Amino acid sequence: MDILSEQDKLIIKALQEDFPLCAEPYKVLAEQVGISEETFLQRVKELIDEKKIRKMGAVLRHREVGFNANALCAWHVSPENLDSVAQIMSAHAAVSHCYDRTPAPNWNYNLYTMIHAKTRDECEQFIGELAQMTGVTDYRIMYTKREWKKTGMKYFCEAT
Repeated sequence: MDILSEQDKLIIKALQEDFPLCAEPYKVLAEQVGISEETFLQRVKELIDEKKIRKMGAVLRHREVGFNANALCAWHVSPENLDSVAQIMSAHAAVSHCYDRTPAPNWNYNLYTMIHAKTRDECEQFIGELAQMTGVTDYRIMYTKREWKKTGMKYFCEAT
């Protein structure tokens, strides 16, 4: 069993916080850990190669950048077309998430897309584009009312 060093834990902890918005963000993170930027970046690469870090990415706070019409759209897609439709929909610039789910009784929708737009009209325009591109016309739009969580998992919070 591979055990993470205390330094690795500090690196992971630094990476999961807000990313510094500056010319040399990794230098700032490395300084927080107490190592050089070169050492920091090398160790991050090794952690990824070792599959100890699986994913790194930005969390966009949609409303703060003007995307005020956010909707989950549930689509009823024939099972034989699910993969091809999902590929088309997930490639659309307004779609941040696209995933399939098993339909429930009285709810035959099996593909879900998260759409982000500046207005409801724009959101509905994007959904119309997706429907036209795929031929899927049976869908339900559920607009976001309140955002409950906008954080990722936090690991090694006890590390100092």
